[in-house]
Amino acid sequence: MKLSTQQSFDRDRLRQILTFAVIFGGIAFNTIFNNIFPLNGMPMGEVSNILFTSVQIIPADYAFAIWGVIYLGLIAFAIYQFQPSQRQNPSLQSSGYLFILASLSQCAWIYLFLARLFPLSTIAMLGILLPLIGVYQNLGIGQQQISPSERWFLQIPISIYLSWITVATVVNISLSLYSLNWDGWGIAPPAWAALMMFVCSAIAIFVTSQRHDIAFSLVVIWALIAIAIRQIDTPLIVVTGVTMAIALILISAISTFSSKLPLTKEITKEI
Repeated sequence: MKLSTQQSFDRDRLRQILTFAVIFGGIAFNTIFNNIFPLNGMPMGEVSNILFTSVQIIPADYAFAIWGVIYLGLIAFAIYQFQPSQRQNPSLQSSGYLFILASLSQCAWIYLFLARLFPLSTIAMLGILLPLIGVYQNLGIGQQQISPSERWFLQIPISIYLSWITVATVVNISLSLYSLNWDGWGIAPPAWAALMMFVCSAIAIFVTSQRHDIAFSLVVIWALIAIAIRQIDTPLIVVTGVTMAIALILISAISTFSSKLPLTKEITKEI
């Protein structure tokens, strides 16, 4: 019995160490191989702006500043989950290695995108997205009462990360299809961009209504506005971006209000 407990303890400690390592290692990998010594001498932003000027689903450059928020959240996540008190947290036990897989896939995606292996980069992107969905599910985001620290240091960082990766997956698929000279079945690029924006919005609406996850919704709103700004001369994309952003803001407000109703009723009943 004592040996079994020790083995469980060692597995949990290993998971904590690996999670901590892949987060800081991933940040270092991106900094070195994208910003300091980019593969082929061109960072990701330049690759997108030079090779994919005709792809109209790409957000404006400023939108990618969200990676600063994502990395700050992940650093908070790394430190929080590394605490001894979180070693046997059931949510982290069930999702730790999924998160590690997503982080390793993130590094693979950076390399493949910079190497201009765009179809393969889409596979790597799915290697980020799918495990993150599993982490999101295992953390039970929006489905249970939790402490403020767990909300801010575990759930919100994952919500922001998953939301951006959801948008990035749609963009990455579009870039990969363009690199393969796909003609879009004859549909005009602005129409395809508007359709993809609608898909991202529909996902955010579903998550917000089911999970009351405002962080997820806010990231998609950020992306929609950035796409509209980049394509300011294309009315269809601008109207779609603004309309979907307003819809998400309204749905988020309603979701926030409705999620507080049960608590209000319970307090009123006690009084």
